[in-house]
Amino acid sequence: MTLSHHPGFTAIGAIITREVLPRLRHAQKLPLRLICIGIAGYEGLDGADEFDRTVIIGQSASAEEAMILASQRVARGDIRVSTDETLRFRPRVITIQDGDLDLVLAGEIRAGIILWQQPVASDAEARRIVTEASRLRGLAFAASGRYDHRAARDHRYRASLLEARLVDPYWRETAADLLRLPQAA
Repeated sequence: MTLSHHPGFTAIGAIITREVLPRLRHAQKLPLRLICIGIAGYEGLDGADEFDRTVIIGQSASAEEAMILASQRVARGDIRVSTDETLRFRPRVITIQDGDLDLVLAGEIRAGIILWQQPVASDAEARRIVTEASRLRGLAFAASGRYDHRAARDHRYRASLLEARLVDPYWRETAADLLRLPQAA
């Protein structure tokens, strides 16, 4: 007995490969985490006493919702390190990561808004960014060895902005599509 393939039917293996497996993989990467990287310091102390701090600000079920939540939190200025009112936090970078801790999207914070960074377009571009970010982190290490904490922080910040473009290949197309939407601007 031979099975004939009718033009209107799709093999079950093709359906699983094309539709089911991508949805399962996507579901495994959720929820998305929003993380803010910034500088903390106590009110009234010298800037040399400031320190880098990372704050988890929430979770979201989609990248678009994560962008909206991040924008709202930054606009309200309610991202805090702790309940201590004398500890000030100056947010600098927002990142959205998936459940595997892969970068979905990131942006620089300026004047209460997020400037979302365009993801790299290729692996070659990603390698160039990694090389430059590594150079900047080396300069930061050297500056901290000279006790020049402000220069070290600035080099690390510039490296972080470059690395904000290192979106995981799985998310690059989604991130690029989101940045084309009017509310992302």
